[in-house]
Amino acid sequence: MSEDLPTCPACSGGYTYEMGALLVCPECGHEWSPSEDDASHGASGGKVTKDAVGNVLADGDTVTVVKTLKVKGSPTGIKAGTKVRNIRLVDGADGHDIDCRIDGFGAMQLKSSVVKKV
Repeated sequence: MSEDLPTCPACSGGYTYEMGALLVCPECGHEWSPSEDDASHGASGGKVTKDAVGNVLADGDTVTVVKTLKVKGSPTGIKAGTKVRNIRLVDGADGHDIDCRIDGFGAMQLKSSVVKKV
């Protein structure tokens, strides 16, 4: 392993190597671009979540919904401009990366692309 190559983002394997413009992990077979690795991970090595305008989100932030959202089972949706306090970032399999509680609706999952940091 070369000391200047990052560990694999999929399995954290330390035996990565370069193959052309890609980095490859021989342990799990994951291939990725070094620029992709820099753009999607912060200094702490975790995934960086950005809002609709590009601001970096963190646990406990307050955000505002930027467009009206339909909610199944509810006659009214979540209106644009609704303020959501104390968000929690998660890795949702379906693209929903924010857990929160919205007054009048309860616990919800939102996508970071429909919120803006306050």
